[in-house]
Amino acid sequence: MDSAPAALQVRERQIVETFVKLADTLVEDFDLIDFLSTLTARVVDIEIASEVGILLADEAGHLQYMAASHERTHLLELFQVQSEEGPCQDCFATGQPVSVVDLEDERDRWPLFTPKALATGFRSVQAVPLRLRGTVLGAMNLFLTDTGGITSEGLSVVQAMADVATIGLLQQRELHRVHTVEGQLQHALNSRISIEQAKGIISERLHTTTDTAFDLMRKYSRDNNAKLSVVSREVVEGTISAEHLTESR
Repeated sequence: MDSAPAALQVRERQIVETFVKLADTLVEDFDLIDFLSTLTARVVDIEIASEVGILLADEAGHLQYMAASHERTHLLELFQVQSEEGPCQDCFATGQPVSVVDLEDERDRWPLFTPKALATGFRSVQAVPLRLRGTVLGAMNLFLTDTGGITSEGLSVVQAMADVATIGLLQQRELHRVHTVEGQLQHALNSRISIEQAKGIISERLHTTTDTAFDLMRKYSRDNNAKLSVVSREVVEGTISAEHLTESR
């Protein structure tokens, strides 16, 4: 039996399941950070990229870190925000995808970002915009440990996923007319601060990684039908102990 068609069928099924998962997450009062984190993880699961990060614009129009599939990607995205250069910055500014097949060739283009990305272990990158018509809300970075970038098929799939995310973000504006999209994103950005604090507290008390700490909070929030931002705030305030989170595993 030829394994190639079977592998293709598995991949296609995974892609379909990903879109179903994203659609299921878009309930009326969905958790934005959890939704974007799910998106980054799914892109990695279907092996389009090694790691993924998402940046969204705040009220002032500046990109801010929102989600990443891995902690080192999180740190690299923070560096991109601080240095104000990199593929996501260019993608957001133009509203167009940015493709780099070999980061070694981009040292002049991004003198600060490129060495940092290479040192992290990445060799190529693809950025796709989160946009709808003329509205660009942010960008998604896809990092690969090999040169060559992603395939044209992979780019089409990822852009479609980014479009789903954009629709979800704009849906919040429609459901909450008294707020602007920027206001919704600002609230999520503020929630991210407490999530980072909670991750630090959990990882220190349980002697684990921040990735594991985040997974514990996400599982606890889902098991208890609570927003991730609420769980993180209660961890910071001491209402929920780090040890208590492990009891839901």
